[in-house]
Parts: sequence; structure tokens; C-alpha cells
Amino acid sequence: MSLTARVEKASSVIEGSEYVDKSNTEQLNEAASYERMKRNVQQLLPPVLLGKLIEQSPQQAKSEIKIACERVISKEPWLYTNADCEKFVERYLDSIFGLGPLESLLDNEDITEIMVNGSHSFFYEREGRLFESDSVFASDAQVYALIDKIISPLGRRVDESSPMVNARLPEGHRVNVIIPPLALDGPVVTIRKFRSKIYSLEELENMGSFDNEIKSLMKWAVRKRCNIAVSGGTGSGKTTLLNALSTQIPLSERIVTIEDSAELRFSEHPHVVRLEARPQNVEGVGEVTIKDLVINSLRMRPDRIVVGECRGSEALDMLQAMNTGHDGSLTTLHANSPAEAISRLTMMVRYGAELPVEVIENQIATALDIVIQTARSVSGKRFVSELVGYSYDTVRRKCIIQSFYKWDPIEKIGTWNSVPAWIDELVPLGMATQEEVDSWKRATSLS
Repeated sequence: MSLTARVEKASSVIEGSEYVDKSNTEQLNEAASYERMKRNVQQLLPPVLLGKLIEQSPQQAKSEIKIACERVISKEPWLYTNADCEKFVERYLDSIFGLGPLESLLDNEDITEIMVNGSHSFFYEREGRLFESDSVFASDAQVYALIDKIISPLGRRVDESSPMVNARLPEGHRVNVIIPPLALDGPVVTIRKFRSKIYSLEELENMGSFDNEIKSLMKWAVRKRCNIAVSGGTGSGKTTLLNALSTQIPLSERIVTIEDSAELRFSEHPHVVRLEARPQNVEGVGEVTIKDLVINSLRMRPDRIVVGECRGSEALDMLQAMNTGHDGSLTTLHANSPAEAISRLTMMVRYGAELPVEVIENQIATALDIVIQTARSVSGKRFVSELVGYSYDTVRRKCIIQSFYKWDPIEKIGTWNSVPAWIDELVPLGMATQEEVDSWKRATSLS
């Protein structure tokens, strides 16, 4: 018997059951109305039957569950509005096939982050600003059920002995879970979302992330195979910009990407090898680090090496790769300024090797051709705040910052301060016309 037939047969049972109490319907709030509908549907479709139906055909199961919900609701028209019907059916399907109240947020391309703080608060980020969700969890038990639904298919677990988990959803979204006793107010889930289609530099320009002159300089830097670091604080758009820069890499080149948790989207490029680090297993073995992958990538004949985020001892291997023929490499750094980026890189290199600071800074200056600093305004807008180059002062024995461009947050204006030395190489290399370079210099007042 199909589910639809089962609903027809059982409809009269529900309508006449003691569960339906028209005299009390006015006292039911939205949550109670939904729970009432769900219990009625579950009378028609016990979990065992539902499980078998899903195994046979998930699409048919969705269709028949929707019919069942609509039939149950139609028996109590005084209890549900038309808007309730659509919302409740979608919510019930999400609870079975998706991630419950998170599902609609995951489907929304404008939402970039989802934060569940136990059962008592639930937020999301859209266009750089935080909003509280209308959805709620009835209890921490529901949040734990959600966590299990997220990480179990990934072969991961979380419990008191292992209360933190980092994982990646099949869609590529990054998930962090932390539970008591480390999270004092209940289980916490944070999902960093990534667009299925990356932004182009033109789209970011239209969104106000930078102007045409900055866009042109970044395009030229990628095409000329400059070594580039995108630096910025948390949520400043580093990965978004790195993805956009990747669209300028010639299709004839072989790219090796290395990440702790895969976030880069080089889907439009035909020759990409994606590598992802692996944490140790429950026995404490099997770990493969970013450093291991950087070293291995040098044996893979890469035209470009892209390290999603440089955060540890792999910094030395990355700098050495940039200094030994692997031009055009890209990475991101977690730093709030170009000066802090030098300090961070120095510290990371010293994780893996006891080298003098001046030797490390010399490596940094010779490896990186341009550092793009990103920032996020109070309103949530992400933008390029600085463009700099590094050089090494042999007298003072330190890395010197050469400012190309800097945004003044007080005057709210960007100022061009100098021209990168490699700009004059673009025309002889055929990467830009003399007219394009001259026009750029006039626009930046650097002619």
C-alpha cells in the first residue's frame, strides 16, 4: 500500500481521535501546531515504514510525505493558515531529509555563516551583519541530534572525550562543533558557508570591495606570476578574494591547492589537484599536516602552489618554494596589517626551524611580491584596505614595507603611494599594452 493510500485509509481515524480537540485550538501556538501535525503524520507513517520508503526511493518518499502532511492539515483547517501549511510541510521535510531549521539557511546563497549557540540562541550572517533566526531548538537534545546528523556521515564523532570537531559537509561548507564541558552553555555549531559559484573580480568590484585600479593591479600580479599573500582578520573575505584571483590563472597551468579544510573553488580551471590535510584518528595516528602536503606538492610538477591558509611550520616550506622557482604561488595569512603579517610569518617559520629573525625576514622579502590586506567595516562590508610590497634592508637587517595603496578610514579615501617595480615589465612581457599601463598610472596619480 502506498503512503497516499495509507493516508486515505487513516484520515478518518485521525479526524475522530481524541488527539483532535477543536475547543483548545486557539490556545495552540505555532510550535504546538507544528508538533500536532507531526504527530498526526507519524501516526500514518511510523519511522520503520518511513525508513523503508526512503531506502527504496528518496524522491518518492518526499512526494508522499508532502501529500501526507497536506492531508493531515486539511482535516483541521481551523488550526492552520495557508502560510502555515507551506511552512510546516517544508519544515517537516527538512527535519527528515535535511538539517532541520538550518536547511533553509544553507540553501540561501546570501547567508555566509550559521551559528547555533545551544538551544537558546541561533544566529546567521548575511552581508557581513548578524541576524537572529526565527527558528528555535526545543532542547539541547535536538541540537545534539543535529550534530549527529551532520558529522556521522562524515565518519566523525563528538563526545566528552573528544568534545571538538572540525569537518566539511559534502557541499564544501566548513563545520565546527564544540560541546560541554568545553562549551559551558550547551552544544555549539558553527557553519562557514561557501558559494557554489565563486565571485569574479568584476563582481567584487561592483560590490564595492575595491576600485578598477586595484582590480587591474591584482589581475596583472596574478598573470605576471607574482607571489601573492592575502592578509586579513577573521571574516574579512580572504578566501573569497583568493578564489576570485584564481580566475586570472591561465588555463594551461597546473595548480596544486593545499588546505586544512577544503574551501577553495577552482572549479572553472581544468587542471587543479586538491590536497587536504588529515587530523589524527581516534588512536592518535594517521595525521597528515599542511607542511607534509607542501613538501609533497613540490614533487607534483606544480606551476602554482596555493596554500589556503598559512598558519604553522609550513610557512618555511612555502617561502622556500616561492624562492626556488615556484613563482605565482598564492596563500592567505591571518593578520590585521602588513606589518603584523611579517611578525606572524616569522613566528610560524620559527615553529619549524630555529633561524635568526633577520634570515627569516630576508626570506619573506624575497618570496612575496605583493600583500593584499583585506578588512571588514562596521557595516559588514569587506574591502581591500592596503596593497604593499616587501624589500630587505641589508643595513638595518629587517623587512621593509613599501606601500602601494592605503585606505584612510577617517577620510574614507584611498591613496596610491608608489608603483610596484614589476609594473614596467608588463609591456615587454605582452601582459598589458603601454596605453593600459599609462592609463592606470594616470588614474592612480602615479604617472
